[in-house]
Amino acid sequence: MFCPFCQAQDTKVIDSRQVADGTQVRRRRECETCQGRFTTFESPDLALPRVIKSDGERQPFNGTKLKAGMQRALEKRPLSTEDMDALFSKIINTIRQLGEREISSRTIGEVVMASLKTVDQVAYVRFASVYRDFQDIEEFAQEISSLSSEKNTNKK
Repeated sequence: MFCPFCQAQDTKVIDSRQVADGTQVRRRRECETCQGRFTTFESPDLALPRVIKSDGERQPFNGTKLKAGMQRALEKRPLSTEDMDALFSKIINTIRQLGEREISSRTIGEVVMASLKTVDQVAYVRFASVYRDFQDIEEFAQEISSLSSEKNTNKK
């Protein structure tokens, strides 16, 4: 690993720790030339499936885009950044475990909604309203009603 300060090639690892539910390793490094310290993160580079959009276009999976959508839904909600990162990792793992080389954007949306529903129902409704393209208040009411009836069924 090159030193980001002096570009020297000789850096040594002075500390390693697991982060993000064990899916990443955080390494503290020190340059042997300038003694500068910096942090790197290591994670497995596992291929994600290509996404088939609703218009049939195929494109590479974009985790940044997915995470941004989740952040919008979770904005001003009582979920910590760490919990949101863990939820995002869980969603990515679920998508990987499907074992598909290509996956529809609809399937990804359903996975995200199912995960959001378990942690924050307001965020779920926010995400669903954009994902399912709610056009009026009636569609919001129907979704909230289905959540309420689901909650009542689970209590019994």
